[in-house]
Amino acid sequence: MRILIALTLLIGSSTAFAATQCTTADKSTWQDPGKFQAQLKDQGYKISKFKVTKGNCYEIYGFDKDGRKIEIYHDPVSGKAVKTEYHD
Repeated sequence: MRILIALTLLIGSSTAFAATQCTTADKSTWQDPGKFQAQLKDQGYKISKFKVTKGNCYEIYGFDKDGRKIEIYHDPVSGKAVKTEYHD
């Protein structure tokens, strides 16, 4: 029974900490980070922080055009949002 509980905890914790994966494409195919951020700003986003994640995503922290606090993971090749989280 202890082994079953330990395995359940191990499996649950590994999925909870799994990184969002955006692409496996070569970095030479990625959009220019500066131009990408400029496009988002043109759409009304306010970017407080921008980074590249371990899962090969462009991740932004900031506010959307409605002033909601957000964290968005983007595919750096297509620019599409892969995951969006709203924060209070």
